Amino acid sequence: MSEERKQDMFTIRNIRRDEADKYWPLRLEALKNHPEAFGSSYEASVPLPMNEVQDRIHNEPDDYILGAFTEEGMLVGTMGFKREYGLKLRHKGFIWGVYLAPQFRGNGLASRLLREVLDRGSELEGIRQINLSVVTTNESAKRLYEKYGFETYGIEKHALEVEGQGYDEAHMTYVYPLRRSI
Repeated sequence: MSEERKQDMFTIRNIRRDEADKYWPLRLEALKNHPEAFGSSYEASVPLPMNEVQDRIHNEPDDYILGAFTEEGMLVGTMGFKREYGLKLRHKGFIWGVYLAPQFRGNGLASRLLREVLDRGSELEGIRQINLSVVTTNESAKRLYEKYGFETYGIEKHALEVEGQGYDEAHMTYVYPLRRSI
């Protein structure tokens, strides 16, 4: 199957609140299988009631969770985006909660999710940069971010600790080119 056909098999769009029942199992899978990659924990997340999960799903231009959906409507990947609050911070946004179900990796979905966030960010007035953090052992994710122009501006030693093991995180930023007024 061609790469283009593989791409057409998936739809990238915002996850809606009424899709919390699709989102939450994938989020829990991510937290359980890759505890070193997320600040949230599986143990603290499992007992959350569905109405609280729904309340965490936003559909604003500067606060959303993108989903990668199969033709059958199954959610197989996520990437969250949120703009910073505060007068002096609103020029920044951050990416969080990136995860692809293992059987759907290698189809270019992470690239499509990231490209969508960057494209949307370029349309948000005042956004100058997008930040993210990635565990330094996740080489494929770091390569993807670097491919799209993210640069590491610091390494936080032992940013996360899981079962006594410390994990370093690379803090990365993407800075939009200066926009010229005509």
